[in-house]
Parts: sequence; structure tokens; C-alpha cells
Amino acid sequence: MIPALILAVALLVVLPVVFIITGGVLAVILGQTLSKDVEYLHPDSELVDLNV
Repeated sequence: MIPALILAVALLVVLPVVFIITGGVLAVILGQTLSKDVEYLHPDSELVDLNV
């Protein structure tokens, strides 16, 4: 009975938190990568300044 409760807690509490944190980290990495790519490819664009 106890192992089933531990598994249920892991599935309902731990995994969603891990997925949310992982998604946030991937979003930051992707955002920074794309931002640096745009700054490199279009250095004199006035649209880069609007991207805050």
C-alpha cells in the first residue's frame, strides 16, 4: 500500500513540477539563442531595439 502512495505522489506532484521547470529552462535557452541570432544576422535593424 505504501509504495502505491509514494508512486501516486510522485506522479501527481513531482512530475508536473519537473516538467514546468524544464519547460521554463528550455524557453529561456531558446529565447536567448534566438535573440543573439537576430542581433548577429541583423545588426542595424531598428526592430532589434523594440525587442525588450
